[in-house]
Amino acid sequence: MKEYLETEALVIGNGIAGSAAALRLAELGVDVLLVSKGKDPSRNNTYYAQGGIAFLPEGEAADLFAGDIVRAGDEFNYRPAVDQAVNDSRRLVREVLIDKLGVPFSRRDGEFDLAKEGGHSTRRVLNVRDMTGRVIQEKFSAYLAALPRVKTLYQHTVVDLLSTPHHSTNPLRVYQEPRIIGAYVLDQRSKKVFRVFARKVVLASGGLSSLYLHSTNPEEAIGNGIAMAARAGARLANLEYIQFHPTALSHREADSFLISEAVRGEGARLMNLKGEYFMDKYSPLRDLAPRDEVSRAIYAEMIKYGDDYVLLDLASFAKINIRERFPTIHQNCLKYGIDIESKPIPVAPAAHFSCGGVLCDLSGRSSVRNLYAVGEVSATGVHGANRLASVSLLEGLVWGVRAAEDIAAVIADDRDPYTIAEVPEWKYPYPQEKLDPALVWQDLMTIKSILWNYNGIIRTVKRMERAKADLDYLRHRIEKFYQACEIGNRIVSLRDSVQTALLIVEASMRNRVSRGAHFVKADEG
Repeated sequence: MKEYLETEALVIGNGIAGSAAALRLAELGVDVLLVSKGKDPSRNNTYYAQGGIAFLPEGEAADLFAGDIVRAGDEFNYRPAVDQAVNDSRRLVREVLIDKLGVPFSRRDGEFDLAKEGGHSTRRVLNVRDMTGRVIQEKFSAYLAALPRVKTLYQHTVVDLLSTPHHSTNPLRVYQEPRIIGAYVLDQRSKKVFRVFARKVVLASGGLSSLYLHSTNPEEAIGNGIAMAARAGARLANLEYIQFHPTALSHREADSFLISEAVRGEGARLMNLKGEYFMDKYSPLRDLAPRDEVSRAIYAEMIKYGDDYVLLDLASFAKINIRERFPTIHQNCLKYGIDIESKPIPVAPAAHFSCGGVLCDLSGRSSVRNLYAVGEVSATGVHGANRLASVSLLEGLVWGVRAAEDIAAVIADDRDPYTIAEVPEWKYPYPQEKLDPALVWQDLMTIKSILWNYNGIIRTVKRMERAKADLDYLRHRIEKFYQACEIGNRIVSLRDSVQTALLIVEASMRNRVSRGAHFVKADEG
């Protein structure tokens, strides 16, 4: 490979948001380089999304759907973004997912078999049983592979966004507006870093919930995009609003396997280990309350009785064929000796989704020229302080398409004055220390434990202050480690992890108002 690549658009991340952007860009005649740090298309949150994608069905008023999003978001949503998501939903689901990709959404008697999930006032969630995200991701990956304008690089990690004047050796660039011009990209197999120059960069790198000790996300979801955008000077927003999914399988070998919101939508109820169905005490919506309320209710029951989990009882209430409706959940639970057709499921909350991220407008434009943010890495304002179930895939689809259309409209006339020669190649440390995996693992576990214990479901000022102090120290140590160590995906992820963790804690400390997924309890004693 030569020392650099050039492309019109660089898309970082291959989930639904990045894939939708790449697809529409290619259709509009823009050449795309799609980069994913995963080894295959399955290593993203889209693939793991079980429940479905919410949309506006025929005959439903847009205000009803938008109202549910705003209520779930604790009325902290950006209403123009909510309206865009709702109003674009029917057209883009039909145009992209159904007509182009051929996603086989579940049907009954010829009509879509729509699901109802927590916080929704009606059935409006398209699904492929409990494997919706996986099917969407597979369809996208196959479709993109056939497009000549899209080149995909797996097992490639973006180390940093390239920007001027920061990365330019020309001192006169300081008089120009900062702009993104590409990225330093690491080939994980060769451990070589090369430059990618792009006229537009779409950040679609996904979430950050695997920074927490218990998470429903793949291990790659540690906020790389948040860290690199922050280093590039992009505005961030709402990072304190980390949503915890109330029902992750609680089993020592299960690694927080997600039990979809749709299970409660089909009648399942939560009970404590004393056999008491408890959601009536916490919300008039009972088991279909928004996720933040259900997570805190479960947490309260666990603390009250000293239990590590509660039970989700589907078998006693389901009016469906459980095995047919939830085949993935049924099969995964059976691996751990749990037959959900006859037994309740042990569950506990786990970090699931970041409602904040890189602040962007209705076209996905960030505050830094040439940089777009789409999907979970972004802060569009759709989710407010707490995400409504199954709106994440919708947001990724809508903003992926919107960003692509905006790029295609301006890219021909939007050229930036710089030369490739003025941007230096990657500088490796000399000599390079060998990576000690034990040090990386210990630092990562420390970060996860700090966030879980001090900046988790229930927060206090003292806990957040402790988290910041510990992470400040750790960041200094990791930065020295990073500067001296041979480059690789693990050391890049470690640096980004501690930086993003600090950004989360700092955002939490600035906001003393309990709202949605950010709950601050008065210090005791």
